Amino acid sequence: MAATLRDVARVADVSIKTASNVVNDYPHVRPATRQRVLEAIAQLSYRPNMTARSLRMGRTGVICLAVAELRQSYHAELADAVIRAAADRGLVVTVEQTNGSRERELELLSSARLQGTDGLILVPLGITPDDLIAAPVPVVFLSEAVFSEPVDHVTMMNLAGARAATDHLISLGRRHIALIGARGAPHHHGSEPLRTEAYRAALEAAGIPFREELVVETGPWNRASGAEAARHLLDRGVRFDALFGLNDDLALGAMRELVASGVHVPDDVAVIGFDNLDASQYSVPTLSTIDPGVEQMAKAAVRVLTQRIEQPAEEPATPEKIEVPFHLVQRESTTV
Repeated sequence: MAATLRDVARVADVSIKTASNVVNDYPHVRPATRQRVLEAIAQLSYRPNMTARSLRMGRTGVICLAVAELRQSYHAELADAVIRAAADRGLVVTVEQTNGSRERELELLSSARLQGTDGLILVPLGITPDDLIAAPVPVVFLSEAVFSEPVDHVTMMNLAGARAATDHLISLGRRHIALIGARGAPHHHGSEPLRTEAYRAALEAAGIPFREELVVETGPWNRASGAEAARHLLDRGVRFDALFGLNDDLALGAMRELVASGVHVPDDVAVIGFDNLDASQYSVPTLSTIDPGVEQMAKAAVRVLTQRIEQPAEEPATPEKIEVPFHLVQRESTTV
């Protein structure tokens, strides 16, 4: 017969309540006790009956993830990480696309689809924390934005990460650093303004004059836009010896265009991106990038949402803001 939680508690020599706390990943369990319970779980091959638990607690065991576009590589990999993190907690994930539209995001908050779930992880591009008042389920923001309002929010270190990317190019002796992915007007709550701000700050700190002609506005952050931006720089004869794509797709598209045009990467132009997409390991040359910690972000968002779902309604919640650390991944595109 399948092992029960009572069996786990008996083998670990703890109460059923303590065993349950470990299974549900509650933080306030002594490390030694947690380890005994985990060893008992492994020994007995215990698997929680999530269906029974959901029915008992009046929950569906389903959460929703809303992103702008799954065709964007970053959102696809983020969705994959959230689905895996949720599966570790016995949760199923439905995925919605908002196309970065405030109207679509607001529509989702009041839709019957959302009411059939226990909670929502939202990558917001149009709505604000004030819009969450009418949300029928707990909501956790998973985004690059900066919000001053108290809201459960998991984010990456955009400013520090983009600054590190630009500083890395400067450390190679590059002084004519192109930036692709800028926007002509404010674009919702996205990461572009933060990453562009960090790029300019790094130049200023290094005593390098900011040159408007090195900043290329683009449409969608995809590889086609990156290739078009690189072609724009080349066709205008702009002098540049490095290029920072505000995401990996832009950088990969730009690097493809540079190489096809006879520009040697990194000898002539060093290239760096942001996101550490899986594809960045397999380009030719491989792409240097900033790893923003997508796996950690996904796990943190699922953890916080799970806590909000399980928290009694009468207990006020203190919103969490979690900023996940990044690291620089240096590969062939900046290694001379």
